[in-house]
Amino acid sequence: MLRALSAALAAILTGCAAPPPMPPVSHVDLDRFMGDWYVIAHIPSWPERHAYDAVESYRRLPDGRIQTDFRYRKGSFEADVSTMHPVATVRPDTGNAVWGMQFIWPIQAEYVIAYLDDAYQTTIIGRSKRDYVWIMARVPCLSDEAYAALAAKVTELGYTESLRKVPQPCGK
Repeated sequence: MLRALSAALAAILTGCAAPPPMPPVSHVDLDRFMGDWYVIAHIPSWPERHAYDAVESYRRLPDGRIQTDFRYRKGSFEADVSTMHPVATVRPDTGNAVWGMQFIWPIQAEYVIAYLDDAYQTTIIGRSKRDYVWIMARVPCLSDEAYAALAAKVTELGYTESLRKVPQPCGK
């Protein structure tokens, strides 16, 4: 009886434990990472849950922070463009792969570059809470095979929620 009770308690405590930290890539060349990234799929934050034509753009500021410009259309390709302009701070000793993304002072949301291909053409941005994730690419549309491989990596990172594919203007 005591053994069964101990096992049940251990299972409950394990279920309540926080997920392990999101593993970052070992190094990001920030200059190569800057520029436009199309959001291919995501587990979205509230404002982007109906995003179409979503693009995240990065540029380095003189003080070392990263200006981020996120633009998207809400609900259709014909909708007006909405924007957000958070500023990121690269966290020290992370190989430039972990950022604090600030939408509202003084809160910085964790932003982890968890996958980045060698050519800097596809990336996965995640969070240790496994609440949000973004698959992004330098082009607006990926092949089914490339998308499936990136979606599999998201699952390997510990995400269980389904991804939402972001409608992008393919073929333009």
